[in-house]
Amino acid sequence: MLTLALPLLLATVPCADLETDVRLLEETAKNRPAELSSIVAGIESRAGGLPLRPQGDFSTEQLAQDVAARLRETCAFQESSARPQASLPDSSPERLRAILDRPEFSQARRRNTDLLQRLLRQADAWLSGLFQSKGAQSFAITTRAIILGLGLAVVLFGVLRFRRWRRPATQPAAPAAEAAARLELDSPREHLQRAREALASSPREAIRQGLLSLLSTLEERQLARPDRVKTNRELAAELPSRGAPAPLVQEVERLVRWYDRTFYSLSPVPPDEAASFVADVERLQHTPPGGVA
Repeated sequence: MLTLALPLLLATVPCADLETDVRLLEETAKNRPAELSSIVAGIESRAGGLPLRPQGDFSTEQLAQDVAARLRETCAFQESSARPQASLPDSSPERLRAILDRPEFSQARRRNTDLLQRLLRQADAWLSGLFQSKGAQSFAITTRAIILGLGLAVVLFGVLRFRRWRRPATQPAAPAAEAAARLELDSPREHLQRAREALASSPREAIRQGLLSLLSTLEERQLARPDRVKTNRELAAELPSRGAPAPLVQEVERLVRWYDRTFYSLSPVPPDEAASFVADVERLQHTPPGGVA
């Protein structure tokens, strides 16, 4: 029963908002430690009841770090479970290389290394027996040194070539990471329409769509660049540096504070408050404070 329930439980983990949740935990532990317990409980509720809080008494910062670590481990396990198993390549050389890279062939590679060392020792013993005469002693020492040096050079060259053959080609990952962190939003009108449709059945989803409509509006006006890493309050704090007027900044900060407090709470979202939040977002789109169109 546990084996059947584990995939269903992991499927409810909010991995899409992982970095946002982690930043929210760190910010709450640092600035509002009294609210950390409710934030953790809210994340556990959205994760389908997955226990994230460790047993025992911990400081707020340690609790936030432990919960964030468990979230990351759970999402990493979910990602590895969903990743398809790599199949063997079609070409014969690539198939042979994939087979030889398996762990069961590591002992055979070590045996080959021991064989090379044994051959070098036998060659040294043969050269020592060949140059036993006193007249050729100095020449024998020089020859042995040259032979051993050449042997070590061959071994080193082979090891370097083998490591270069095994090392995969590195590619710059910064653009891919930036694209993955970028939050793709629909138009403000589409998110607002979804928020109105969800008011009757799911007020929590309605305020989420309302927040996405607000972020999409700010992005259209080039006042914000939403992503999956920054928290809502960090985006609001960047508004003055992007040229947003003070009344607009104050209104966005008020809406963001209410959203964080309500969405991550265990209590149900009151439908009338959700409707008021959606109406405020819509009003902000048509008549923004400060006159920014």
